[in-house]
Amino acid sequence: MSWGYEEAEAYLASLEPIGWRFGLGRIRRLIGALGMPQHRFASIHVVGTNGKSSVASMCAALLDAHGRRSGAYLSPHAERWSERVEVGGEELDPDRFAAAVKRVAESVPAVNRALEAGDEVTQFEVVTAAAFVALAGARVEFGVIEAGLGGRLDATNVLPSKVTALTSVGLDHTQWLGETHEAIAAEKLAVLRDHSTLVVGRVAPDVAELARRAAVDRGARLVVAGEPERRVALRAPGEYLRRNMAVAEAAAAAAIGPLDPDLVREAAAKLELHGRMELVEGSPDLLLDAAHNPDGAAALAEALPEVAAERRVVGCLAILADKDALGICRALAPRLDGLVCTQIPPERLAGAGRPGARSTPAARLAELAETAGVARVEPISDPSRAAERLLSRALEREALALATGSHYLLSYAERAARESVKI
Repeated sequence: MSWGYEEAEAYLASLEPIGWRFGLGRIRRLIGALGMPQHRFASIHVVGTNGKSSVASMCAALLDAHGRRSGAYLSPHAERWSERVEVGGEELDPDRFAAAVKRVAESVPAVNRALEAGDEVTQFEVVTAAAFVALAGARVEFGVIEAGLGGRLDATNVLPSKVTALTSVGLDHTQWLGETHEAIAAEKLAVLRDHSTLVVGRVAPDVAELARRAAVDRGARLVVAGEPERRVALRAPGEYLRRNMAVAEAAAAAAIGPLDPDLVREAAAKLELHGRMELVEGSPDLLLDAAHNPDGAAALAEALPEVAAERRVVGCLAILADKDALGICRALAPRLDGLVCTQIPPERLAGAGRPGARSTPAARLAELAETAGVARVEPISDPSRAAERLLSRALEREALALATGSHYLLSYAERAARESVKI
């Protein structure tokens, strides 16, 4: 049977979703049946609470710039599952992604038969294995792999990583990873391989000490990423992205040796990071940022003046129900001059691999925003209408429009911006 991209998406939709069934037994059997595709390229494993996707994309771009063909595995996706795999800085061709999913799907029944009754390969495990197959098939020299959740029991923790990068540690997914920074960091640092290199971004002193001990225990070299260098001008603004670039530079250098400053500058200037301080120019200008926890929102708030300049900022916010919505609102409140609160429909979340996930209702989110001190808050449940309202309010106030709080909101805002240009 010939599979196209639609068949691949339908197959993924048929599997047990990310939700969360931990453990490495299933993925180990699956990649074994596939011939261990993750061993056909050198790997850099990126873990952390915030910054994983941007660090992974940045690191792959730096390696490419230095003549090392590279790819990246990212999560989540906004529109298409194939967005999760990049080669040479571009989304993998959907047909190639479908072929990788098909190859994995052919191995799943035999793996499931070998598992205990009631256990079966999950959606995330299939996508992860398909990413390994696709990257191996693309003949990349390096694969930069973003962990899905945590690290120790995450499906990506089957890599013979040459380098591990810990981007940051915050209180997110505490129901699975632990209630403290130290517990969460321990889950993430568990992916570190013996005699490899650990690169650590900006973290609290107790986490830094935990990282140091983990490196000693595994005979790994420890590299603390330096502060951002202003000589490296990223296409996207924001201090948090410059900090992430410092981590990416350290990880790439750990993998291949000293980097050429000119090639670093060239790569940084061309790098496109969807949903990370992404400016869509128009009337009004629209900023897309996927900040979805309080630390991410604080980093966004820190970065906003750089792109807003003297303009006001009007926001549109959607937040999944398992997130700290009040904490996010408090972080953003000082920067906002009005807010439209909305929610993501369950069917949209299901199509993005999150069936069962729910948004905080728009009315409830508006209450929390007002509690946090945001003025001029308006709830609109439908995200398409909310995005349109965001643009009209920003235009009225000659403000910068901001869509944030969830990866899944950004496509609604981007679509509304495109439609406004047509009008």
